[in-house]
Amino acid sequence: MSQEVEGQKVDARKRKFLIAATSAVGGVAVASVAVPLVMSMMPSARAKAAGAPVEVDISKVEPGMLLTVEWRGKPVWIVNRTPEMLALLSKHDAKLTDPNSDMPQQPDYCKNPTRSIKPEYLVAVGICTHLGCSPTFRREIGAADLGADWSGGFFCPCHGSTFDLAARVFKGVPAPTNLVIPPHQYLSDAKLLIGVDAKGA
Repeated sequence: MSQEVEGQKVDARKRKFLIAATSAVGGVAVASVAVPLVMSMMPSARAKAAGAPVEVDISKVEPGMLLTVEWRGKPVWIVNRTPEMLALLSKHDAKLTDPNSDMPQQPDYCKNPTRSIKPEYLVAVGICTHLGCSPTFRREIGAADLGADWSGGFFCPCHGSTFDLAARVFKGVPAPTNLVIPPHQYLSDAKLLIGVDAKGA
């Protein structure tokens, strides 16, 4: 159907097509600008590797379990320690190199017997302070290869360094210091933010 406008015929179908086509092209143009803008606001893999904070859901970490996440290209351990695990921490202070965490391997708010904000959760960088190997989680008590007095913790298979469940190093091993505790805070009971140096609740 066509109409006469100032002596010219106008095809209504062509008009609708042109309006639809122009709208579609405009929508694509808006999207092509909006998507890069939104993406630029999100931290890139490079930014995360450089130290952007990492948010972790800890709601599914059962008591006694270890969860490993990556921050700054390093493994970070989150261990949900049981009351039994916590009770063992004070029983071997004499066997530790730095039982009171006097070396600055942790933020001030984690300079306590559990080296944590919340006693049940250990948050530690999983890299041995000797030569940078990654220790393994050995929670079993009295492990045959670690001695009858082993009360659980971390064992570095590279050179035999051992750490307790507060990531404190035992005497007589190659590792010179306790494992590093990264800056972190709790956003809620279920959310942990690693990489922000602020004390959580």
